[in-house]
Amino acid sequence: MYLTKKKAFGTIAAAFPLALACCMTALAAEEGVEYVPAVYSTFWALVPPIVAIGLALITKEVYSSLFVGILMGGLLYSGFNFEMTITHIFEDGIIGSLSDSYNVGILVFLVILGAMVCLMNKAGGSAAFGQFAASKIHNRVGAQLATILLGVLIFIDDYFNCLTVGSVMRPVTDKFKVSRAKLSYLIDATAAPVCIIAPISSWAAAVTGFVEGEDGFSIFMRAIPYNFYAILTIVMMVGMVLMKEEFGSMKVHETNALKGDLYTTPGRPYGLAKEEAVEAKGTVMDLLIPIISLIICCVIGMLYTGGFFSGTDFVTAFSESDASLGLTYGSFFGLLITIGLYQIRRVLKFSECMACIPEGFKAMVPAIMILTFAWSLKAMTDSLGADVYVAGVVEASAKGFLNFLPAIIFVVGCLLAFATGTSWGTFGILIPIVVAVFQNSNPQLMIISISACMAGAVCGDHCSPISDTTIMASAGAQCEHVNHVTTQLPYAVTAAAVSFVTYIVAGVVQSAWIALPTGILLMVGVLFAIKLRGNTVAEE
Repeated sequence: MYLTKKKAFGTIAAAFPLALACCMTALAAEEGVEYVPAVYSTFWALVPPIVAIGLALITKEVYSSLFVGILMGGLLYSGFNFEMTITHIFEDGIIGSLSDSYNVGILVFLVILGAMVCLMNKAGGSAAFGQFAASKIHNRVGAQLATILLGVLIFIDDYFNCLTVGSVMRPVTDKFKVSRAKLSYLIDATAAPVCIIAPISSWAAAVTGFVEGEDGFSIFMRAIPYNFYAILTIVMMVGMVLMKEEFGSMKVHETNALKGDLYTTPGRPYGLAKEEAVEAKGTVMDLLIPIISLIICCVIGMLYTGGFFSGTDFVTAFSESDASLGLTYGSFFGLLITIGLYQIRRVLKFSECMACIPEGFKAMVPAIMILTFAWSLKAMTDSLGADVYVAGVVEASAKGFLNFLPAIIFVVGCLLAFATGTSWGTFGILIPIVVAVFQNSNPQLMIISISACMAGAVCGDHCSPISDTTIMASAGAQCEHVNHVTTQLPYAVTAAAVSFVTYIVAGVVQSAWIALPTGILLMVGVLFAIKLRGNTVAEE
């Protein structure tokens, strides 16, 4: 009891100066000075997302965990002032996030895609494609490889990738008893990791925009062979499928799926969405034409927002595109084409098509709620100066250990993206620092370090339960979100560990011809080590 009280007293004593400083800052704000939280640009800025992520992993409940993180951010920002906490949470956080045009565009895209999935299900297109795929795919390995292939082919945007691959492949993987957790991992691992090594994608456009004073697209192309996490994740994913190996909690999910339970846990967040009766007249074309139309329309929409139809060249148009607005335009016209197709073919009545729109909205409610909370949590960390704090840490580490800097940057990128749930924000913080450090001293090490920024951001984004891509992968697979996070985490950490070692090698040899084969050999060795442990999931 004495020790407990002593610890409690120590905690109060440590918190007192912080509370006093917060009060002083609040008084300064009242006198007209620009308000800056007392904990601005300190480690405290990373506490809210750490708390939210920790609670989500412990309690398996994501909504309340995210809100507690948001509340923690509001309290730290306001210095525990009640009124300022509430106004900051709702005005700057939740309402501010939902009033951001980019975020609203993503939500509109989600709703429209949910409606299209509902339309394709009701028309019988999804069931027809499932029957067609079943005639061509004969086992679980084939179903998973087909999912990976489709994920690699849809490289334009990670949001679009997650939801499209999920809606198309879910009936196929269900038929061959692939767990929803494994499906969500396959979707997530072919979303951001593929987009970050695809020259024509919304991610490439984001990265090139952060490289000031340099040819951003050229640097992006030269950095692709050094993006070890993305490449090794794909190697690991394909290797695990071919070897029929699973480990960690994923093995439990896959074993239960073979027994008929695709979910393992009671959570069914998408169970409220109605399963529509399949019409006999639905064909494969009733799924393929809407999906192909959606892809074409989204590409055109992104090119339009980048000024392609005003004379801008193709590559520049993609690099300057607004992914949110482009996907909104594309999904809207894709929806119109789908409804028109079903009217012409007399597959669905117009009233039935209209009824699918609110049903699709309801199916996306879990993803929309988690995204809203995740964006609000990011607003809290931004207001606390998390980016400034991390930038200072990286600049301090750049003074020494130059050859080890790519590995250090990779770890920092992982931690920052994991804590904030944003890879693009991580790019924006780290890439300008790297360019400033190496621009005039070691251009080759600059390329490797920029790639380490991208790889670390994708890795942290891949692991984080508050990442929008991770959330959409759960939505695409219709998997309980915490299940997806906990089953995917051991796989992502394994790929990250091999990538870290590979970045050490790359920092020393500064050659992709040596570092990349070394990383691939290390990953293959790890996969064989896992196989020797006897984690094979036997097929029925």
